[in-house]
Amino acid sequence: ESTIGRAARLAIELAVDDVNADRTVLAGTTLNLISQDTNCSGFLGTIEALQLMEKNVVAVIGPQSSGIGHVISHVVNELHVPLLSFAATDPTLSASEYPYFLRSTISDYFQMHAVASIIDYFQWKEVTAIFVDDDYGRGGVSVLGDALGAKRARISHKAAIPPNSDTDLINDVLFRANMMESRVFVVHVNPDAGMRIFAIANKLQMMGTGYVWIVTDWLAAVLDSSGPGDPKAMSYIQGLIVLRQHTPDSDAKRKFVAKWNNAANNRSIASGMNSYGFYAYDSVWVVARAINEYLNSGQQITFSADPRLHNSNGSSLRLSKLKIFDGGDQLLQQLLLTNMTGLTGLVQFNADRNLVRPAYDILNVGGTGSRLIGHWSNYSGLSVSSPEILYRKPPNTSTSAQQLHSVVWPGDTTTKPRGWVFPNNGQPLRVGVPNKPSFRELVSVGKGPDNVTGYSVDIFNAAIKLLPYPVPCQFITIGDGSKNPNYDDIISRIATNALDAAVGDFAIVRNRTKIAEFTQPYIEAGLVIVAPVRKANSNAWAFFKPFTLEMWCVTGTLFIFVGVVVWILEHRSNEEFRGSPRRQILTIFWFSFSTMFFAHRENTVSALGRFVLIIWLFVVLIINSSYTASLTSILTVQQLATGITGLDNLVASALPIGYPAGKFVRNYLIDELNIPESRLVPLSTVEEYANALNRGPKDGGVAAVVDEMPCVEIFLSTHCNFRIVGQEFTKEGWGFVCSASNESLCIYSYTFVKGRIISALFFSPSLQAFQRDSPLAADLSTAILQLSESGQLQRIHDEWLTDPTCGDDDSGLGAVRLGLGSFWGLFLLCALICVFALMVYFARICWQYSRYSSSEPPSEPSDSAAAVTTATIAQIRPEKPKPTRLGSFKELIQFADTKEEEIKKVMKRRLSEKDTRATGSAHSVSSA
Repeated sequence: ESTIGRAARLAIELAVDDVNADRTVLAGTTLNLISQDTNCSGFLGTIEALQLMEKNVVAVIGPQSSGIGHVISHVVNELHVPLLSFAATDPTLSASEYPYFLRSTISDYFQMHAVASIIDYFQWKEVTAIFVDDDYGRGGVSVLGDALGAKRARISHKAAIPPNSDTDLINDVLFRANMMESRVFVVHVNPDAGMRIFAIANKLQMMGTGYVWIVTDWLAAVLDSSGPGDPKAMSYIQGLIVLRQHTPDSDAKRKFVAKWNNAANNRSIASGMNSYGFYAYDSVWVVARAINEYLNSGQQITFSADPRLHNSNGSSLRLSKLKIFDGGDQLLQQLLLTNMTGLTGLVQFNADRNLVRPAYDILNVGGTGSRLIGHWSNYSGLSVSSPEILYRKPPNTSTSAQQLHSVVWPGDTTTKPRGWVFPNNGQPLRVGVPNKPSFRELVSVGKGPDNVTGYSVDIFNAAIKLLPYPVPCQFITIGDGSKNPNYDDIISRIATNALDAAVGDFAIVRNRTKIAEFTQPYIEAGLVIVAPVRKANSNAWAFFKPFTLEMWCVTGTLFIFVGVVVWILEHRSNEEFRGSPRRQILTIFWFSFSTMFFAHRENTVSALGRFVLIIWLFVVLIINSSYTASLTSILTVQQLATGITGLDNLVASALPIGYPAGKFVRNYLIDELNIPESRLVPLSTVEEYANALNRGPKDGGVAAVVDEMPCVEIFLSTHCNFRIVGQEFTKEGWGFVCSASNESLCIYSYTFVKGRIISALFFSPSLQAFQRDSPLAADLSTAILQLSESGQLQRIHDEWLTDPTCGDDDSGLGAVRLGLGSFWGLFLLCALICVFALMVYFARICWQYSRYSSSEPPSEPSDSAAAVTTATIAQIRPEKPKPTRLGSFKELIQFADTKEEEIKKVMKRRLSEKDTRATGSAHSVSSA
């Protein structure tokens, strides 16, 4: 007499009649139907099942209750009788535990994934599950939690309703659920008592604007069975989203519905047909076809006694009448091989013994009925097209492919509900703020916990005021104000839910993320080094400082080397590079160093000499410019007082280092940089920073202070005798913290000022304030955007974070002497060009010497006329001794030292003498 039972019983009876009337199935055999009413009772269901098994049944269809299905499955397992259930949807009814159980309807495993897809489609992150506290309800909600987790959402509250609960108990459960943050309710209960939930929810004003109700297929069964509903009852469920098992439209389905309605009218059945009736009808046909195949294969229907079952003395239980179906395994295999098209579409089982094409219609209740807004299938997810169309296409479950028609929500609105509200528990948000003596521009604590100001606090308060609902806040100061509180302790309080929110300069570092969750950084806050600076003291030898000693030596050597090279290249052809040895040495030095000022008087006439000189003058230009710039910098800029120029220099030194007390910097320096703790000095205030840096290491101070960039910028805005040295060596930022166990409750939003991330507001969760994945982030982000667009955010920034009064130009800080490392490439290039020019030059000398040697005439003492002629020429034009054929290296040197012009004259004369001698010889021969 239940909603499902009335539709299913008549459908089963009609199916048996159709089977017996079909000559192609079980020809000559009558299918006999035996009905047992369990009255939705586990105890009665067990008794009824035992009574049923006494009648030697070969298959069982039912039950409609998942709880009774668990009990009966034990019986059929023992007696090897296949059990087909058209309504037991509990996912925990698995084939691994109950091998003879076969579900001929859709498992709630798929229904809960459909619900999760709807929730993900509308981008809700938290839901409240209202369910009946039995196997059916608990199994479905368990799967829902897993499905939501896969989509980064979760069940924030489970409202369990015990079976057969009265109105007062349901009222209490719904009242507690309404106190929670989430306004998205998933209702998974039994159809016969489910409508009472909405009547009570309506009295609690939970069916109005802002609420979301997603109901599983039990409500669709109720609506389909009841026909035109009671207007008062329908008014309670306006705007609900309801799932219904999808059964494709067909002629066979329409004919069966008409047949069912006629039979129902004849039997005075007031309820209508629902989807469970279709699955019940198909279940009978599945069993009939399996038995038909079983008999056609030559199998016999026989039963045997179970030796473990016998009648007990004095007991009226006739257990010996329970027989084992000998062909149960074979019939089960035939059932698993089913492949038919029924009223519900394709009936076929997969390896998990589930139907191969689970699909649901998604309905939106409105007016006196409901309208179809889409479908869900495990093939393609959410779609406005029917599953039968999608099965003909490749599967597509991407986010962009998910679609639904518009929804009319409770309150008769088409605007998507936010899905949550600030929980109505009367407790303010507990916001922790560090009470410290320094950097009050960020967070400043006055007299009393409510007198909290600062840049971060003002942005937080301004954003809270723009929210469309009240968010009471209570600031809780941490620390006594005389020294910095330990920030790790504050984070630990949030992790243990002692605080709900934290506002301040909390750095996001690795060890803190193990116990808490952080927002994205709301301001850049990498670590930097601050060191004192002083004006450079000039002296009489300051002009030597631009270059290092090594640079001076190499530069001087190169000057001399280039001078020698140019002298070698010009010596044979340029009179200015000839003369006495003393004069030539002076020329080399004068020419080399005069090129430094481009004041050399000697002209170069050879091509190689000019090529080398051009390259050298370019090198001299670079050296002069670098020297001038470095000397100017040394005489005018500030110098580092301690010699610390960066992180590597700081770590390698043994000097004391200051750090902000209570922050993560100390652990970072010890654990990451391996700096001994004995070198670290804790500092709490800006004045302590300045005093320690001014005293320096020799007077009990520090060589440098390591702190985060925003704090350093505030410090330097009023202390101009300090500077940042080196580069920022970490890239962490500041964020507000929340508990890692409820990390998705963190709320963050961003705004940009002058191109930088300036602000993010981040809340931690509380079991009473926020729950996991709180969507307050979206509202708070909107509020921050409004602050930015209105200019209020910039005004807050200008009020607290003013521009530094000291200049930001650190380009002249700590000028460095130039070393060989900056010029070795240029020097190497110049030297290689000089060597190349020398190689070309000496190759040319060797070639000329070879020609010169080959042009020397052979000695002919018998030729007196020639000798006289030669002596005469020598008397007319006296010459230097001429080199003869190469006999030693000295002769080659003498040749190279001779002017090239003279060599050419001698070679020309020798050629003329050869011609004369050849003419004379010819004349003598002719006369003879």
